[in-house]
Amino acid sequence: MFELARGGDAVRLDTLLQQGLPPNLRNHKGDSLLMLASYHGHINAVRVLLTHKADPELRNNNGQTPIAGAAFKGDLPMIQLLLAHGADVEGASPDGKTALMMAAMFNRTEIVDFLLAQGAKVDAKDAKGFTPLAAAKMMGAPDTPAQLEKYSAS
Repeated sequence: MFELARGGDAVRLDTLLQQGLPPNLRNHKGDSLLMLASYHGHINAVRVLLTHKADPELRNNNGQTPIAGAAFKGDLPMIQLLLAHGADVEGASPDGKTALMMAAMFNRTEIVDFLLAQGAKVDAKDAKGFTPLAAAKMMGAPDTPAQLEKYSAS
């Protein structure tokens, strides 16, 4: 099952879900089918899983959510789909890192704009007290610090 999600086999997943496969099935690391499909960029498989009521907020054993993985990967369409199905724009991992922080750290300017437009907090702080702006600067992101400074000033 997990290989189907990781590989993005939406048709087989849909068939198995219709036959009773639990949509929130998780592996030994706590990664759900949705987590695996979203992290690997398989939007059709994610759409199928969400249609079958997979939980977009189900965290893995490290406390990570599918939206944070999509932000790390730079997958805006995936983030949009997850948010449309109930993912929390502010859902933070145990270390306090939000999807906005992940996007800022890895210079995902389009995702930063989108998340802020969806209500992500520019002044959120992780467990070490870093804001998205501080995290972006710490990682040496070339564009997102200036982008976030504009939002912070307004």
